[in-house]
Amino acid sequence: MSALTLVPGQVSLTQLADIYWNETPVVLDQGCRPAVEAAAARIAEAAAGDQPVYGVNTGFGKLASLKIAAKDTSALQRNLILSHCCGVGPAVQRRLARLMMALKLLSFGRGASGVRWALVDLLQQMLARGVTPVIPAQGSVGASGDLAPLAHMTAVVIGQGEAELDGTVMPGAQALKKAGLEPVQLGPKEGLAFINGTQFSTAYALAGLFEGWRAAQNALVVSAVSTDAIMGSTAPLQPEIHALRGHRGQIEAASAMRAVLQGSEIRESHREGDSRVQDPYCIRCQPQVTGAAMDVIRQAAATLQTEANAATDNPLVLSDPDMIVSGGNFHAEPVGFAADMIALALSEIGAIAQRRIALMVDPTLSFDLPPFLTPDPGLNSGFMIAEVTTAALMSENKHLANPCVTDSTPTSANQEDHVSMAAHGARRLTRMVKNLNHILGIELLCAAQGVEFRAPLVTSAPLQRVIARLRADIPPLAEDRYLAPELEQAKDLVASGAILGALGVPLPEVTA
Repeated sequence: MSALTLVPGQVSLTQLADIYWNETPVVLDQGCRPAVEAAAARIAEAAAGDQPVYGVNTGFGKLASLKIAAKDTSALQRNLILSHCCGVGPAVQRRLARLMMALKLLSFGRGASGVRWALVDLLQQMLARGVTPVIPAQGSVGASGDLAPLAHMTAVVIGQGEAELDGTVMPGAQALKKAGLEPVQLGPKEGLAFINGTQFSTAYALAGLFEGWRAAQNALVVSAVSTDAIMGSTAPLQPEIHALRGHRGQIEAASAMRAVLQGSEIRESHREGDSRVQDPYCIRCQPQVTGAAMDVIRQAAATLQTEANAATDNPLVLSDPDMIVSGGNFHAEPVGFAADMIALALSEIGAIAQRRIALMVDPTLSFDLPPFLTPDPGLNSGFMIAEVTTAALMSENKHLANPCVTDSTPTSANQEDHVSMAAHGARRLTRMVKNLNHILGIELLCAAQGVEFRAPLVTSAPLQRVIARLRADIPPLAEDRYLAPELEQAKDLVASGAILGALGVPLPEVTA
């Protein structure tokens, strides 16, 4: 796979999504190299001088007042990495670890970190040759950098820790050797440059963004199937309704649903003479709810794109004025806010989807569909407990959507006395998206069953393709059977993008 060339400070969400979904290797544009090397030279000069510069010739955190001799600066950086490898829990996914590495390269490429180009080149070569550090997922509070996770990433760079290569986990030094690479000896400030930063939190938040947007796209499609299943009205999708309000997400959501429902025989069959005046909100207000969630996700996307292009370590080598200055760019507060925003959006997309499922299984509300969508109710329970499962998942996501960024606690002997909690705020998005995809998968199973009960009438051509894709893996539910594996399959069809691929109709993009 050819590498993607990134220009630090100018990387787009589309490029970041490519790195995440496809594990595309990256290299920095060579135009950034002079600034990177100039900053490294200034750090080397500071390390040899008598003036204390934080993290260059001093200790760290509460130990910043302790001066370190020039001969010990390399040992200082090595000790920093080893002492900070205190992560616990399961390892992050490979694609997330690779995205972290790409984000760290982008930060270095801004020419303010003071690392030598040799470290940039080693990270690039590790991505190209598939050497992926094993990084425990827990241990960061999202301030003073994602210290523990980034230390585990850096450990492999110096021949320590563990890495995955060709599907096998092995000692970091062994992985480098098998890939034809050599570990580096860290110079002044280089260890600190690696672990001060928001790349762990940002990578997880970007994953939540990309996967969450795919879930929002699926929600538009699946809700359209549900609309036909209960013979709902498309009148609330009229363009002028949404133009009169003016919110972009709402306008796009309504437009997408109109497109995918165009030509439905089911809809045409009850356009006249339907005794119902209005559908419940979960049908009628889908553009307003999921559209609003899309707007929130896009706001978070703008923050995360900015953060992905940022220099976030400490201290930073400034060019104007010519200084090496301790600051606080490692504080992940923007990422924490973005993660909380995405969490709220995911929760609400799932909440309204769950109500559509409840609508379809309830014979008093579903417009003549059989109870629990089974052709022989009583003897069979149909989707009764699948709906209960979605209620459980919806409730779990509601709890997970509570803000994390407001939950600060002091660390490091009160030197780091306010932290962002962005790391687990972003990490919880993975769990929330999985719950949401389960809800949408079950909604699709119910909606497809409902549409099939409307035969000989058929839904629109795009939605027929969606149902056909579902039925290629999961047959209709005629009699009760062991459903758990099929619920997992339905979730995978949503999460993988297979349903969107079958649709054949363009949908709103987060990057548009």
